[in-house]
Amino acid sequence: MFDVTALGEVLIDFTPCGKSEAGMNLFEQNPGGAPANVLAALCNLGFKTAFIGKVGDDMHGALLKDTLDKAGIDTEGLIVDDTVFTTLAFVSLKDGERTFSFARKPGADTQLRPEEVKEEIVKNTRIFHCGSLSLTDEPARSATFHAIKMAKESGAFISYDPNYRAPLWNSVEEAKAQMRSVIPYADIMKISDEETALLTDYSDPKEAAQALLDQGVKCVVVTLGKDGALMKTAQIEIVEKGKERKVVDTTGAGDSFWGGILSRFAKDGTNPAEITEEKAREYVRFANAVAGLCVEKRGAIPAMPTLEQVLAEL
Repeated sequence: MFDVTALGEVLIDFTPCGKSEAGMNLFEQNPGGAPANVLAALCNLGFKTAFIGKVGDDMHGALLKDTLDKAGIDTEGLIVDDTVFTTLAFVSLKDGERTFSFARKPGADTQLRPEEVKEEIVKNTRIFHCGSLSLTDEPARSATFHAIKMAKESGAFISYDPNYRAPLWNSVEEAKAQMRSVIPYADIMKISDEETALLTDYSDPKEAAQALLDQGVKCVVVTLGKDGALMKTAQIEIVEKGKERKVVDTTGAGDSFWGGILSRFAKDGTNPAEITEEKAREYVRFANAVAGLCVEKRGAIPAMPTLEQVLAEL
């Protein structure tokens, strides 16, 4: 039985790494992809995880599979396909803000087919997690819904963390429609304060959280940047601030935070609808510590802290 299974993108982030002698940009080949980052955080905290997705049969795909294996993530559900190329994202940093250029026409992650989703993994997981990058294109969109429905029928909680990347959508309207299409299935959901208006018709975090609860989500978390995070259910509403950090790299910050939250739900078997205020505060404090430690190091998967480091922090 897996604690958490995630479906979606695993890709290479090429991140800026100085200049060559000729003055050209140098890029570092970093394994990434939000669902994989979440699982890496969970593995480091001692949980059993599995990944479902697709890479190309190329040097980048080989690196990604090796990275997931070394992180302790089960890769039985990772398809290696020789007809497509592994998805690549080139990151540029300006004044600390990241912008992305994607090599994904099509990228391997968009080509996962419903029949390639390993049923025995999906049916044997406590929490099933996905993001929204697998919704941009077919057949991955159909594969995502196929897996969500199968996991829900098998009794898993559905976790959803939409992640808006404007260049991957034809229009904002299409992004809104597709990203919102998963909401009716989600038990627990994370959005950032920048995504509230995309996923609901409200920009205020509390109003957005309530709008998601009204659509059937049991527990909503809105990350508030330096102001910490809001957790809201039908019964409770809390905000917990994180502590000041010496930020080295924000890559994977939200994913490590979510790995921290899911680790607490997996550990306690808590029904998201029934979480108490005391537990909610404990969960968000724990997740803030995970994310805080993550941003103090470079990269995403290599920066995930261990349980011992998080407990020492708390």
